Amino acid sequence: MGTGGRTKYNRTAQGLPKAHHMDAACVGASTPELRNTHIVPLETRAVGRDNRQMARVDSYGFPKGHRSRKKVHFGFQTGDIVKDVFRLASIPASL
Repeated sequence: MGTGGRTKYNRTAQGLPKAHHMDAACVGASTPELRNTHIVPLETRAVGRDNRQMARVDSYGFPKGHRSRKKVHFGFQTGDIVKDVFRLASIPASL
């Protein structure tokens, strides 16, 4: 495990800028000489994909009303008794 002092020494010995991805490459005793120092890591941003909010809130943050839960999924709901039809011919031969 590397220390902060060793990481800084390895980074300054190679003349690298202080960046998180450069520090990650300079951790430990066996730090290789870095050749591609111009590569910048991919930056990502979280963008919402769904709305899992269970209750609406007012302007003060207090709950205003609850979402009604979806009780039926694909025509089935909790407690339904179903019969599963499993055909052996549908299994690939590699299994």
